Amino acid sequence: MNRKKSREVAMELLFENAIKKDDLKDLMEDFKEHTDHDLNELDMVYINKVIYGVRNNIEKIDSDIEKYLNQWKLTRISKVNLSILRLSTYEILFEDDIPFKVSINEGVELAKKYSDEPSIKFINGVLDKIAKQ
Repeated sequence: MNRKKSREVAMELLFENAIKKDDLKDLMEDFKEHTDHDLNELDMVYINKVIYGVRNNIEKIDSDIEKYLNQWKLTRISKVNLSILRLSTYEILFEDDIPFKVSINEGVELAKKYSDEPSIKFINGVLDKIAKQ
């Protein structure tokens, strides 16, 4: 199973959920039925843990992100960047078996793939501050 690819899929699902606001069970079933990914290569336990973990802890996660936005509000952040921040913040706060440096680095790598240069620095800065709290 590929954790990097699983993390990317989790971010994509968080993004889709931020747009559609679907029920997570429906979101996961739809993903499994229509994905082009080889499900055998994905860590579905991790993906489910992240998706439900973010949903169940969204107030804490968003509150911690918002603390370090420097005169920004969550509503001003693109849904892609917010999904990356939520995923990585969840890992930093709730996944003891994932070193925070890995969560930050993977968040930055996702930003490099899905966002622009200023967003990469922004995401890195916010995640670094969350990890240090």
